[in-house]
Amino acid sequence: MNKVYHIAVLFFVLFAFTTEALGQATTATATATATIVKPISITKIGDMSFGNIATSSVSGTVILPASGGSPNRSATGGVTLPVASGTVSAAEFTVSGQDNYTYSISLPTSGYQISEAGSSETLTINNFTCNQSPIGTLSNSGNQTLNVGATLTIGANQVSGVYEDVDGGFTVIVNYN
Repeated sequence: MNKVYHIAVLFFVLFAFTTEALGQATTATATATATIVKPISITKIGDMSFGNIATSSVSGTVILPASGGSPNRSATGGVTLPVASGTVSAAEFTVSGQDNYTYSISLPTSGYQISEAGSSETLTINNFTCNQSPIGTLSNSGNQTLNVGATLTIGANQVSGVYEDVDGGFTVIVNYN
């Protein structure tokens, strides 16, 4: 009986260690979520216009701030701004998306050309600025107005005429942060 007892104890011990080793496995459960937000978009409301400009034999610039408008623009060098200002406005866009989200703004980084109709005369627009740069926040029910200004470079004795875009415009990019 002693032998049977020892065999029984041996099986019990082996079984206990085997159960102990198998009992080490545990499990955990996780859940998954997803949040769908309104896509961000940008829509042009109005084009940029530097208005009427008088030139001379000295080159210069017209600076149109993102706040736009005739009293806000300024001239340097041999450029003057006539009292009859013509249409002066910063470009205006509406950015739409998820309320209270922030977004980054990418403005053109290189010179953008406009041409006088029917000739090879050009003007360069650069140094783009905006009223929200470099970060905007969609707070008005997911909408925000974005104004863009720039600097127009005018050569000495620039040919008179109406200079317009011939390449389809400049691009402003917005993206959620």
